Amino acid sequence: MASSSGNSSGSTQIHHSGSDDGMMDQRKRKRMESNRESARRSRMRKQKHMDDLMNQANNLKNNNAQILTTIDVTTQRFVQIEAENSVLRAQVSELSQRLDSLNEILNYINTSTNCTTTQCTNGLFEFDFVDNPWNMMYLNQPTIMPSTADMVGY
Repeated sequence: MASSSGNSSGSTQIHHSGSDDGMMDQRKRKRMESNRESARRSRMRKQKHMDDLMNQANNLKNNNAQILTTIDVTTQRFVQIEAENSVLRAQVSELSQRLDSLNEILNYINTSTNCTTTQCTNGLFEFDFVDNPWNMMYLNQPTIMPSTADMVGY
């Protein structure tokens, strides 16, 4: 469409009638209003999108804060349980040593009270020489006595 300002060559200008100008102005106004309304809707969509993003960011911050709190509580509980486990391990070690000592005492008592021979004392008292006949050679030797004829000269 040709504009009312004319063309650049300076040739004949096309003039519109008054009703044509009014219609052009009305179309121009409608287009401007439509553009303004479209821009307003676009700004509203943009604002709504920004609000949604801000809400989402706030929700994520809240979730992060809750997670960090949970992690802190869990870490503290872990440290407490580790300390308790260390104490329990030390107690187990101590009690195991005590049990071993008591078992040794019981074994010693049982072996010494159930002993019917002199060899049951786990080598503490060696009485083998009494039962061994080779150790009693002095008892098996005959007494040497002079005959009565030899004794007469004395």
